[in-house]
Amino acid sequence: MPNTTTTISTLAVLGLLHLTLAAGGLVHAEQPPFVAGKPYRITAEHAVLNTETTEIVAESRLNSKQGITLKPKAAAAVESDRDPSDISFSIKAPAAGLYVISTYAVVDDEGAALMEKAKGKYDSLFMKLQIDDERPTKRVVYVPWNRPRQETGKFHLNGQDQQLKLWLPRGVRLGYIELRTYTPPAVPEKAQAYQPPVVPPKTRPRLWVNEASLQTVKERLTVGENAAVWEKLTASAKKPFVFKFSSSEEVPFNAALEKTAEIKAFYYLMTGDKAVGREAVQLTADYLSHVEFGNVLDVTREIGRAIYTASVVYDWCHDLMSEAEQSLLREHLMRLSIDMECGWPPFRQSVVNGHGNEAQVNRDLLAMSIALYGDDSKPYQYTSHLILEDLVPMRKFEYQSPRHNQGVNYGAYRFGWEMHAAWLFYRMTGQPVFDENLKGVRKFWQYMRLPDGQMLRDGDGFNAGRPGTFYYWRHPQTMLLMYAYANDPVLKGDFERQGGLAGNPVLFLLLNDPNLKSIESLDSLPLTIDFGPILGSMIARTGWDISLDSNDVVAEIKGGGFHFGNHQHSDAGALQIYYRGQQVADLGVYKFYGTPYDVNFNKRSIAHSMMLARDPDEKFLNTESNDGGTRYNQSHPRTPAQTKRDPKFHNGKVVSTDFGPSKQTPAYSYFKADLTSAYSAKMEQYTRGFCFLNLQRDDVPAAIILTDDMTTANPAFQKYWQINTLEPPQQTADGVILQNKRGELVGKTHVNMLVPAATDRQTEIFSGKKANSSFEFQYDAPPTYHPEASGHRIMISPKTANQQDRFLTVFQMTAGDAKPLKVEFSETEQNFVVHLADRVVSMSKGSALLEASFTIQVLGEGKRQVLLTGLKPGNWNVQSGDGKQITAAKVSAGQNTMYFEANAGEFLVTPK
Repeated sequence: MPNTTTTISTLAVLGLLHLTLAAGGLVHAEQPPFVAGKPYRITAEHAVLNTETTEIVAESRLNSKQGITLKPKAAAAVESDRDPSDISFSIKAPAAGLYVISTYAVVDDEGAALMEKAKGKYDSLFMKLQIDDERPTKRVVYVPWNRPRQETGKFHLNGQDQQLKLWLPRGVRLGYIELRTYTPPAVPEKAQAYQPPVVPPKTRPRLWVNEASLQTVKERLTVGENAAVWEKLTASAKKPFVFKFSSSEEVPFNAALEKTAEIKAFYYLMTGDKAVGREAVQLTADYLSHVEFGNVLDVTREIGRAIYTASVVYDWCHDLMSEAEQSLLREHLMRLSIDMECGWPPFRQSVVNGHGNEAQVNRDLLAMSIALYGDDSKPYQYTSHLILEDLVPMRKFEYQSPRHNQGVNYGAYRFGWEMHAAWLFYRMTGQPVFDENLKGVRKFWQYMRLPDGQMLRDGDGFNAGRPGTFYYWRHPQTMLLMYAYANDPVLKGDFERQGGLAGNPVLFLLLNDPNLKSIESLDSLPLTIDFGPILGSMIARTGWDISLDSNDVVAEIKGGGFHFGNHQHSDAGALQIYYRGQQVADLGVYKFYGTPYDVNFNKRSIAHSMMLARDPDEKFLNTESNDGGTRYNQSHPRTPAQTKRDPKFHNGKVVSTDFGPSKQTPAYSYFKADLTSAYSAKMEQYTRGFCFLNLQRDDVPAAIILTDDMTTANPAFQKYWQINTLEPPQQTADGVILQNKRGELVGKTHVNMLVPAATDRQTEIFSGKKANSSFEFQYDAPPTYHPEASGHRIMISPKTANQQDRFLTVFQMTAGDAKPLKVEFSETEQNFVVHLADRVVSMSKGSALLEASFTIQVLGEGKRQVLLTGLKPGNWNVQSGDGKQITAAKVSAGQNTMYFEANAGEFLVTPK
């Protein structure tokens, strides 16, 4: 007979503890009372253990210094029906009601090894939990990153003596269980009596179509590309779906069932086939009343999909449901809403950024609230308030810059859900509720496209294929929502190149207009885009050839505007250059949010090609590393007024942007930003200027002139001019040579630093693992094949300490072993003047705009294209040395440039 008692030395010392003996279990201490309104924590000393499987071990990482774990040879029973449990706790809630249960656990060596191999959230460690004889449930107890505390879920307790039973996975040491009374999110005062300016119609349908638009969707079903999709959907709708379940067992998330229910409901909406409609109703009622989602990370996305599916069934099949079925669906829709991350009422998170800006409000709860309106109008009151009063005004402000602050991947994901909200309101009322500038945001994903099909890097994650291959970045659902909303045939062409939306035929048929003919070519798009004042940036390119044979150069400069936190990086002023592969690149890869590598390197300035200035005493928010970069801020503003008022969101100011002389195929693209406010008080003044030259040559297709003028608060603060690259760079007397290749096509970037001179600067190159460092701190990138995890950082700094330093650098992109063009350089008190090919570019040296006369020398034979930058707005004249007027022009505010053509000579540039 097995020994059923275990001695715990710490308990023996505490002689005041009352001990009892449980059959088949371990002596345990009497628990303290559960007081209403206070967290109730139960530790190892209060547990009844199954001593055949479980033991208490010393664990210094836990506050109690001991944890509960499976014995070395004990098998986990999370997936079995083994009885008794590994652990049980006696609990008595102060009153019947809803309570939140949480756990705190660490992993041993076995668990750590499992977490090291984890590829995502479904590789978390799960336990099984049961209250009395209720249906047991599987819940996460440990995730693949360091978050010992996990919210297990919300459970009804009856206020009487109850047993909380747990079955543990291997590798876990449980420190405690905590219970607290569930408190729903408070409803803001302004939402309590909100009267929405637009409401759903009394008639149905009202989700995605109303009485007016329903006929339009029906008429399109058999036209053009819709016909084949409709034919396939019809076959799916008529096919029976078998759903077997037991009331005594947990029904897991079932994506196939949800998709089938949506298809059948849509088919009924389009055809009136009641038999198929009834199948949709029955599947939804059976599923929704039994499904449990657990507590997997971000499970709100799966919960939300179930809410959304049930909502469209509720609306589209409303006339087929009995009052009892309608009541059942309403009950369980609200049950699931409580488990959403934003909570119910849905005010736990901001709808402006973060997970609150995703599907849970913009699609799932909005769809639910529209469907239930009239039967229960409170959900629409709350949800419409979030969107119409918080989200819509903020986006009207933000989308003055047609790009997304959360980057390429997270931006596409979150913007897609905003487009759901835009469409749901538009189709419900026939009138848009978002500002017209919503349509322009699509340009971000059009212009970020690289010749190899990937995207310029921006924000967390970049969804890229293996180096050197053609991998076409895709997010077709968002592209569909955008091109249909903006009626954009070019974006529709990109949607088709991305493979379409075979996985969501209902959404495609709801939105796609087969009479809008797609345009495959991108040549109608100008080669340069200025993204405006809110997210200051410019992308310039030499062409729109998206292929492995492309000779196009693409470059991006960032800076100015505002910082919106979360997945946005600290990258004000960052430069990227692509030519036959990434030349000047971002480093860092994203796997899990908030790891030491993520917050100290991946999201930080040091992982980007930009200026650093290191105050040794500077502290960055909630991180250990001092990388010398811009301020690190992951919070976000809620309103336009807060964005403009609060300096912590200020990310510099765009000073000048212009491109021309042709706006379609510009020869030059100019950008300048004052980035002082992006940094802390260590920065007294800093501007970065950028001029992209489309040279229209095969050997040297483009060049870039980059200027930096930085003044720090203390001369001792070391300045670093940094660029990052993916392949080993070659150091030269003039600077460095970068290289990359796409297939057999080799591209190089010759980096020629003209100021400071070679004798006045020093260069350090950090490669491989050392590149993933932030001065004295070394970080390990997660396992990946992406070269961004093991790149190279080139850091150039002045040899002497100065309060002000200026940098002038010329980048030339060359095909293979082609020689870079000769660069001639001169400077005046106000200007740097660079001669390259048939171009002459005057870049203002300082931060201020030029307002006094100056001379410029044009060298060489034949006509030269001359660009003057940094000029104060107003009328300016250019005269030759003999006094003849060459040109006169009005310099516009915000452009600050003047362009003309001239032969060699000396010219006087004068403001009128």
